[in-house]
Amino acid sequence: MAGLQWMLRWRLCLPWRRYGGLPRGSAGLSLGKSLRRGLSFSALSYLAYEVYRKFSSGAVVFANNKVISDQILDKADYLYEAGETEKLYHFLQEYKESDHVEILWRLARASHDVAMLSTTPKVDKKRLTYEALDFAQKALSTDTEHFAVHKWYAICISDVGDYEGTNTKIADSYVIKGHLQKAIELNPYDATSYHLMGLWCCSFAGLSWFQRKMGAMLFSTPPTSTYEEALQYFLKAEQVAPNFYSQNLLSLGKTYLQLKDTINARFWLAKAKDYPARTDDDKEVQKEAAKLLKGL
Repeated sequence: MAGLQWMLRWRLCLPWRRYGGLPRGSAGLSLGKSLRRGLSFSALSYLAYEVYRKFSSGAVVFANNKVISDQILDKADYLYEAGETEKLYHFLQEYKESDHVEILWRLARASHDVAMLSTTPKVDKKRLTYEALDFAQKALSTDTEHFAVHKWYAICISDVGDYEGTNTKIADSYVIKGHLQKAIELNPYDATSYHLMGLWCCSFAGLSWFQRKMGAMLFSTPPTSTYEEALQYFLKAEQVAPNFYSQNLLSLGKTYLQLKDTINARFWLAKAKDYPARTDDDKEVQKEAAKLLKGL
């Protein structure tokens, strides 16, 4: 359904790649020490890390007979930042029996990311999608105060909805919104949570009459939102981390178009068009922004 297409848009380039799935969270890392793990590693810094790893034991936590150390998490985050999606997945599978929340939400993210790869067979995509939700559910049962857990739980529920139909998507919409709001509450400095909330608002602001009727069949008060509300979330994301993500720039431009504000729409679409293309998603953003600008 057109109004729910954002549910299909979770890509590897989302900001959780950098900050907790971040987005490369998005799902995100907890503040403080977790933010450190969200920083990119250069090749040189990784070599230094390998030397350090050999001579330092670091902080260690025992979980189900598996040793979870800062070095393990650092290696996982290095592989994530390096775009080694499948290597990261196989590395984390060694710890899939862990009950350590920092491992569990990363396992959810890794399963999700492999499922999103174009090279992953269709039958495996479904298995990995449900696997990701299992890890996210386990993470949530382990720690309800970790913002990355709530973000990835919302993402994984959305992904599973793609296999279970529109009714399930709409029925889960309140759950998704609630977990994104909780992620923002736990970490108000995570731009990707605001971006995802903006997408949620756009999806329900743009529902067709038929979709609204379907929602009314499932809820006495079906989920609703407005483009004005979506705009505030996209703007907040930019306030927290300016130019952090090409899709947020594009979303701002498209939302202003919905609000008939062509001046601001042109401004944000131009920024999206000129955004440095580091990923395939960035390139698609550039093309869409350029096409929209031509129509103004």
